[in-house]
Amino acid sequence: MLKHPKKQFGTQVSADPVEFGVCMTLIAEALGLSQPTVSRHLDILKRARFITVKKHQKWSYCRRDEAAIEDYLSWLQDDMGHRK
Repeated sequence: MLKHPKKQFGTQVSADPVEFGVCMTLIAEALGLSQPTVSRHLDILKRARFITVKKHQKWSYCRRDEAAIEDYLSWLQDDMGHRK
C-alpha cells in the first residue's frame, strides 16, 4: 500500500501521502488490524530502513525508502546469484 500512497490513501487530508507519508492510523484501518499490531510491524520495517517515519503532533507518518529497498533487492539478487 505504501508503494502507491496516492492511490491507496489519496483522501488523507492531514498531509500529502506521497511527500510526507501515510498516517499509521490510516494504515491500520486499511489493513483491518489493531494500531499496536501495525505499529509493531512498521517498527520492524523502520529498523530495516525500508521505511521512514515522521512524527507530526500526535501522529506518525510512514513513507517507503525506495533507495534502501532497491539496495536490498540488488544485494539479495547478487547474493542469490552467488549461491548457485
